[in-house]
Amino acid sequence: MKQFYQSLYFTKMMFTLIIGLVVLFILAFVFPFLLGIAQLLFLIFCLMWLSDLLMLYRNKKGIFCRREVPERLSNGDENPISIYLENHFSFTVQLQIIDEIPFQFQKRDLLFTTNLKPAETQIVEYLLRPTKRGTYSFGAVNVFVKSPLGLIKRRFQFSQDKEVAVYPSFLQMRAYELMAISNRLTDLGVKKIRKIGQSQEFEQIRQYVQGDDVRTINWKATARRNDLMVNAFQEEKSQNIYSLIDKGRVMQMPFEGLSLLDYAINATLVLSNIAIYKQDKAGLITFSEKVGQTLMAEKRAGQMTKILDTLYNQKTRYQETDYEALYIHCKTYLRQRSLLLLYTNFETLTSMRRQLPYFRKIAKDHLLIIIFFENTELRALLEKPAKTTEEIYHKTIAEKYFYEKHQIVRELAQYGIQALLTAPQNLTISTVNKYLELKSRGMI
Repeated sequence: MKQFYQSLYFTKMMFTLIIGLVVLFILAFVFPFLLGIAQLLFLIFCLMWLSDLLMLYRNKKGIFCRREVPERLSNGDENPISIYLENHFSFTVQLQIIDEIPFQFQKRDLLFTTNLKPAETQIVEYLLRPTKRGTYSFGAVNVFVKSPLGLIKRRFQFSQDKEVAVYPSFLQMRAYELMAISNRLTDLGVKKIRKIGQSQEFEQIRQYVQGDDVRTINWKATARRNDLMVNAFQEEKSQNIYSLIDKGRVMQMPFEGLSLLDYAINATLVLSNIAIYKQDKAGLITFSEKVGQTLMAEKRAGQMTKILDTLYNQKTRYQETDYEALYIHCKTYLRQRSLLLLYTNFETLTSMRRQLPYFRKIAKDHLLIIIFFENTELRALLEKPAKTTEEIYHKTIAEKYFYEKHQIVRELAQYGIQALLTAPQNLTISTVNKYLELKSRGMI
């Protein structure tokens, strides 16, 4: 009986009819001829209510529902969730579906309405975009069924409690992987760069194309074919590519729901996958006030799984980053010259200069690329016209910090250290572009 009461809900139409009957009975005290009409309507109402109750409750399993959720969700991406519905009633029903999604999404208005004919099936689909890694718990799926009479609703509750892990953006990684396999990286914004570097391993003789190095022209083959022919060399492979991720407090700053750390993690996952596809070795180092986890560069099967599992557990440590510890660690463990992509952030030129000695020492042994973030809020403020004295003051301060970001890039370049300043949402594309550019120039 308790289960019956918990599943029974009254509709707005029922309350409207009850109010109308009450008003009619009140008017019957003033106009006695209305009493008979009110009693007849009340009888009809009771019969309709009982009929509605019988229609909804005589079939114990009138509705079947199943939520389909991926085994893992991709952080920062739109993940598809679907709800499968079957109508076992002998009449068309109106459905309201409320899914108890994890509290991290802070959504309390996830309501879907639909109609189902007898024996009909339907799939309701929606998207969820998580912004934090970790474990998310789904609750029950509540389906409220209303008959054609529309006086009451019956709730079917399908307890599908399920915990789903949110991993770094593997959907983005797969998208870039498919583009790389089909040589369509330009569709995602990655620049197509002609390879101007070369190794000493000969591959083939081919026709000259504008942009080829004239020093590779094969004059004998040119004379035989009466057309410019060049020697093509195999691309150098199996270089070490390390992603160095700063987990200090500067990486906690949020942009569009994701922290800078999560942007760096997503970019690292994509870049590592592209590097392995290009026959390079991908590795990983995390650090903050001390060096965290180190995954030595490899290209064997299973390396991406290790990288994904390692990145899943990374959290901001909210402390000042120790770059001296990073330099000592690199000096100790990275014996071969490697490409180091260091994800961090600097808001002022002074903060960068404090770490410059360590960057210069690392750059002596490796090709170091420092990747830090453009403050998109400052850019939006600069593009907005200033009308009051206060707005002019704010805009002047914003211009100072915006200028310092670009000054950091120029100062690092003076010491032969490459830097990449990018908006958080463009980090992955910019990083992959930089890697492909360096690889095409034979710098790694």
